[in-house]
Amino acid sequence: MGKNVMPPTLAPSGKAEDVNLREALEERYLAYALSTIMGRALPDARDGLKPVHRRILYGMHILRLDPAAAFKKCAKIVGDVMGSFHPHGDQAIYDALVRLAQDFSSRYPLVDGQGNFGNIDGDGAAAYRYTEARMTDVARLLLEGIDQDAVDFRENYAGDQKEPIVLPAALPNLLANGAQGIAVGMATSIPPHNLAELCDAALHLIAHKNATVDQLLDFVPGPDFPTGGILVEPRETIAEAYRTGRGSFRLRARWAKEEASRGVWAAVVTEIPYMVQKSKLIEKIAELLAEKRLPLVADIRDESAEDIRVFMEPRARAVDPEMMMEQLFKLTELESRFPMNMNLLADGVVPRVVSLKEALRQWLDHRREVLLRRSRHRRAEIEHRLEVLAGMLIVFLNLDRVIAIVREAEDPKDELKASFDLSDVQATYILDTRLRGLRKLEEMQLSRENSDLAKEKREIEGLLGDEAKQWKAIAAQIRELKKKYGPDTKIGRRRTSFGELPDIAIDDIAGAMIEREPVTIVVSEKRWIRALKGNVDDLGALQFKGGDTLAVSFFAETVSKILVLASDGRIFTLEAAKLPGGRGQGEPIRLMADIAEGETIKAVFPYAAVQKMLVAASDGRGFIASQDEMVGGTRKGKLLLNVEKPTQAALIVAAEGDHVAVIGENRKLLIFPLAQLPEMPRGKGVRLQKYRDGGISDAKVFYLAEGLTWKDSAGRSFNVSAADLRDWTGNRAEAGSLPPKGFPKNNRFG
Repeated sequence: MGKNVMPPTLAPSGKAEDVNLREALEERYLAYALSTIMGRALPDARDGLKPVHRRILYGMHILRLDPAAAFKKCAKIVGDVMGSFHPHGDQAIYDALVRLAQDFSSRYPLVDGQGNFGNIDGDGAAAYRYTEARMTDVARLLLEGIDQDAVDFRENYAGDQKEPIVLPAALPNLLANGAQGIAVGMATSIPPHNLAELCDAALHLIAHKNATVDQLLDFVPGPDFPTGGILVEPRETIAEAYRTGRGSFRLRARWAKEEASRGVWAAVVTEIPYMVQKSKLIEKIAELLAEKRLPLVADIRDESAEDIRVFMEPRARAVDPEMMMEQLFKLTELESRFPMNMNLLADGVVPRVVSLKEALRQWLDHRREVLLRRSRHRRAEIEHRLEVLAGMLIVFLNLDRVIAIVREAEDPKDELKASFDLSDVQATYILDTRLRGLRKLEEMQLSRENSDLAKEKREIEGLLGDEAKQWKAIAAQIRELKKKYGPDTKIGRRRTSFGELPDIAIDDIAGAMIEREPVTIVVSEKRWIRALKGNVDDLGALQFKGGDTLAVSFFAETVSKILVLASDGRIFTLEAAKLPGGRGQGEPIRLMADIAEGETIKAVFPYAAVQKMLVAASDGRGFIASQDEMVGGTRKGKLLLNVEKPTQAALIVAAEGDHVAVIGENRKLLIFPLAQLPEMPRGKGVRLQKYRDGGISDAKVFYLAEGLTWKDSAGRSFNVSAADLRDWTGNRAEAGSLPPKGFPKNNRFG
């Protein structure tokens, strides 16, 4: 990098000269690489623009194409930009301009286009002789203060004009609109973000200079793509990407189930992932249908107009919508990964991968520099005006003499300077002033203006000398920006939402085509399982392996899920349709789930959506959990209850009621309100009952008003009313008392 990268000149003689091929190639390639990195592919951290975009906006500024101005032909814009600033071909400039105008490409478009600027199907824009454009309010903010010495300028390629090195950028455009580019040996890929969230993060960073990336993520939870969609990346992964500047985001299409008559339904996609062309997406799905690789999908049709509406009809009404969409997500671009590589030109010169915090800090430091430069520029204007006003006030005090000098002196300028000790600027201004400007009213206005400007100058000097005031001024600008593009505005509301991946196994898609039929699930004491056809009430004739007996049975359907709790606190999901039939004696549950060696199966029960369960460990700790959190799609299951040996999962019962009855191995019964137990997706839980020795025997959730019911060994039911349960009613974690007379000796509620 330290070598001279200028291309070598010809020998003075004009004859061929021998050079080392390796060195010549290195010099030329390095010059090309630097030119590509600095001048084409990587955005500036301060305004988030590449040179071509910056030149387009500055060219439109020169043409006075403000948001309120009339549109001008894109051919005029492209021609002026190419002729003055960007000599790299009209099509390259026009392609860049078109992308700045597309609301499905730019989160906050910088160009307001009129005409055909392409669409999300991938159709190109019309030729630039047919389209017209002007700047948007966002672009105007990027240029705000450019005529007030806010940034440095350099000569254009022809040397006859000046162009800005960077724009003032009153908004964090790098993160708001993102950037993509491929340089030599490096690339950049920065996703777009929500401007209001970026403003909140910037304000937090101003107030807390040592804020961490994790703290900033409380304000900027993730990208906000112009085409919406659902981000299904875990927060930990997102946080790591923003800390390192590298990572990727998993983005899914937004869809909903729309139902018609007689149980007919369709999945309707209303938002697709960023940078996915809808026409190619539909073409790909149609190809997969023709190849019969989508067994759950019957047909697809595009009903999009201005908004996206893609209908996907299932093969049968029994198809599970989530399963069908999971298959589509796996095989098509309805799910895509957006890479993040925050490689940019730090301070406009050094290519570097930065974190979210550093990217914001680069913009904030630039805004402070712009504030200082604009303030100095304004101070210089004020000083010039004060100098002029001082001269004019002298004129009003000596008006007759000044008029006489102007009328009679051979060189009135020098005479005025000598007579009243005026500067050249003051004398010139006096001589250029019209007589009608010498009214008494004008003198009063000049005095007032002189006072106002002097006050403004003091304020500016106070700002320039106090860093705290500078950051306060920048914070005020950012608050105004957020107010303009806040979440309540159409352009400011977040479009990309966050979601979690459904825990669905899609290895066997055929399972989604199962006909819904009733079955009876039978589980033996040795944990063999089978599914009998229909709802069988009488199981007396069932055969079991030697020494084995019936443990539990329940009604279900072929499409049902069966949950299995193991002693290590893990819970497994079985498919009823995959269970062995009732002709044999079934199969061990261990063959269907990866239950750790040495662990036992504590419970087998059918999955019921939204159903709450009380789960408890042998040491008497437990909590309430939803069955929706328990369902999994892999043989490894999901961790539900955290236990440490020798403690193990003891029981899981339906949490239907308002009170919990717990009985321990010490034969002590305690009743307490269900509200005293927390609801958690997983964890260790809280103490249900206090034990000196032993642990929990059984638990039951019931309605206190209906009394506590149990069954004895003979199957007889007993009920104790709420009034008679006062001696056992207390608070969670108490010891309890011996149970009422007649309670089973096995310490079970039956």
